[in-house]
Amino acid sequence: MSTDMPMATMSSYAILGCGSVGHAVAEDLTAEGKDVLILDKDEGRVEALRDQDLNARTADIREPSIVDEIEGYGAVLILTPEVDANRAAVEHIRGDAVDQFVVVRASDPVSADELSELGADVVINPSAVIADSALRALETGELEHLAGRLAEEIDATDDRMAILIHRGPDPDSIASGAALKSIAASRDIDADVIYDGEIGHHENRAFVNLLGLELFARTEVDLDDYDTVALVDYSKSGMQPFDDERRVDVIIDHFEGELGLEASFEDVRPNVSATSTILTKYLQEFDITLDQEVATALLYGIRAETLDFKRDTTPADLTAAAYLYPFADHDTLEQVESPSMSPETLDVLAEAIRNREVRGSHLVSNAGFIRDRDALSQAAQQLLNLEGITTSAVFAIAEDTIYLAARSKDIRMNIGNVLSDAFAEVGDAAGHSTDASAEIPLGIFTGIEATEQNQETLLTLTEQAVKTKLFAAMGVDSDSNGN
Repeated sequence: MSTDMPMATMSSYAILGCGSVGHAVAEDLTAEGKDVLILDKDEGRVEALRDQDLNARTADIREPSIVDEIEGYGAVLILTPEVDANRAAVEHIRGDAVDQFVVVRASDPVSADELSELGADVVINPSAVIADSALRALETGELEHLAGRLAEEIDATDDRMAILIHRGPDPDSIASGAALKSIAASRDIDADVIYDGEIGHHENRAFVNLLGLELFARTEVDLDDYDTVALVDYSKSGMQPFDDERRVDVIIDHFEGELGLEASFEDVRPNVSATSTILTKYLQEFDITLDQEVATALLYGIRAETLDFKRDTTPADLTAAAYLYPFADHDTLEQVESPSMSPETLDVLAEAIRNREVRGSHLVSNAGFIRDRDALSQAAQQLLNLEGITTSAVFAIAEDTIYLAARSKDIRMNIGNVLSDAFAEVGDAAGHSTDASAEIPLGIFTGIEATEQNQETLLTLTEQAVKTKLFAAMGVDSDSNGN
C-alpha cells in the first residue's frame, strides 16, 4: 500500500456509492476539472447522474469485479452508508494488491478502526466530521459574541484605558498588552500598558526596546486618570491590582487567577498556553491590520510561553502562530532570542555554578552579592540546561533584599507555587509553572542590618535559610544530595 501521492496531485477519482455525500463530492471534483467515475448499484440513481452529465455506471461494490471497474483511477472514495459493503470493497482492492489511494466512510469508531486495519489510507466518520464542524461553528460564534462584548467595554471608555499586565512582565504579558492597546486604538480609544515592578530579564528589555513598545511603570501613572481598567495576563502576578474596591472592566488571561477578581468582561482560557494566542484571535475577529511590531511581539510571546512549541502547546497556539508568522519581523526576533551576556552576568553565573547544591534533579545556588538582578534570571535559565536538572533556583543579595529567580521544566511541579509556599509569608513571590521570582526583606531571615563588615555572615545565614525553605517547598528529601 502506498500513501505517497497526496489527493491534491491526483486527477482521476472513482467514487463508490453516490448518495448525498458521494454526489456532493462528485460535483465538486468535476467542477475542478477532475476525471470522475461514479459506481452505484442503484440503476435509477445512475441514470439520474448521467442526465447531469456525470460519468456513472451500475456496479455492486461488494463484488470482486469492482477492482476491474476502478482500474487506472488514482484515488478511490468509498462513500456508501453501508459499512459491510464498504468493508468488502476495501478487502477486494487491497486483496488484489491494487496501489490506489483509498478513502472510505465508516459509521462509528469501531468500524473506523476495522477499515484502517484492512488498509484504507483515510477513514471518514461522518458523525465525527459533523461534530467537528459544529464545534468550529460554535467556537466562531462564541468568539464573535465575545468580541462584541469586548468592543462594548472598550467603547464605553470616556478618557483613557489602563491595561495592567503582571508584575515583572514576560514576553507573553507584554505582547498581550500591546495587542489590546492596538484593538483599542482601532476603536479610537487611547490606552496605556502598565506594569508593576521592573522589566528585569535582559531578553525582555531587549524585546521591548527593539520593537519600540511603549510601557509605563505603575509608579509613573495615576490610575485615577483612567476610566476603564483591563487586566491582561495579570493573574500570575499573585497580587491584588488595587488597594481599594475599584472596579475591573476587562480580564483576559490564560491562567485562572486565585485573587477572586471579577470584571464586566472576562475571557479566561486555561486550555491555551499563552494569552498572546487569545489576543491574536481577537485581532483576527476585529479584522485589524497587524502592525509588524505587534505581530512580532505576539509571535514571540507564544514561542516564549510554549518554549518554542515544546511545552503544553495547543492547536490554538499553533494556528495563532501560523497566522502571525508572515507579519512578523524575523530579524528582530533573532536579535531578541540571542541576547548578549554582560560581564556581571558571567560572574553571577560562575558564582552560581560554584555554589550549586543539587538534590535529585533540583538545583539551588547562592550567587552572593549582586548589582544587576537580571543576571539571576539568566543564571537560573542557564543552570536549567545542566544535565539531569529539571528545576533551578538562584538567589543573591542586593542592598537589603534577597532576590531569587527560578526556572523549571518538571511537569509535576509549579515553580510559582513552590516559591509562594516558601516565601509568600515573608516576602513577595510571583510566577507560574515554569518561571518565577521572589523578593524577601533581608532582615526577615537574619535580623541583622547589612554592612560591608558583616557581608559574609549575612551570606551564610541567608544561604542556609533560603535553601532549607526552598528544598522543603519542593518536597525534596534532604538526604538526596549531589553536586
